[in-house]
Amino acid sequence: MRVKRVLLGIFITALLVTIILVSIRAYYVAVALVAGVLLFGHREFWSLLTRRRLPPFDERVRGNIDKSIRNGFIFFALALAFLMLPFSTILISEPGTVHVLGGLLLSGGAVYLLSYLFYERAEPRLNEKWLKMLRMFLLVGGVSAGSFIISVFLHNAIYGLFIQWFGADFWDRVGMPDEPVFFFISVFIAPLGFAVGITGGLVIFLKGVFSRVS
Repeated sequence: MRVKRVLLGIFITALLVTIILVSIRAYYVAVALVAGVLLFGHREFWSLLTRRRLPPFDERVRGNIDKSIRNGFIFFALALAFLMLPFSTILISEPGTVHVLGGLLLSGGAVYLLSYLFYERAEPRLNEKWLKMLRMFLLVGGVSAGSFIISVFLHNAIYGLFIQWFGADFWDRVGMPDEPVFFFISVFIAPLGFAVGITGGLVIFLKGVFSRVS
């Protein structure tokens, strides 16, 4: 009964916020909010549609949901912090706040869904070796994503500061078309590391989700 009330409260709150967003023409955020709520309550909504009742809610499920909510919140907070880094400067004059907020809501819901699938299906079916490899790939992907954002910021900042201090033709005088170090990291190293981390993590994740319980 308590789960029904919580689910109803989330649905009503999301509906009211969606109406407000539509009224101010923030359609992208409204769609992302609805999608995020559906991802967040995918288990309950699917059970209500197919079985006309809520799924079992035991301690294992509660623990999986708590950990998934934690992962979604951490992702949202870190993504927001990274995105505020360039938006807090004059390097980006039109940050597109509506699109950024919509993307964060949608991606936060996706992180919750993937986390729940991992704790519910993949983790119990993967041995310690595969779990360590998964953590390693996810760490590589996360560090690469953060390195990309920081490198882009530092590249633009250093490029602009050197022009401000030494003149508009500074980079031509030193024989370089652009700031090289962080440019190379953001264009080549960070995307390659992100691709390797996400691909490897996804392969292990799918192995756990679709493998049979031993």
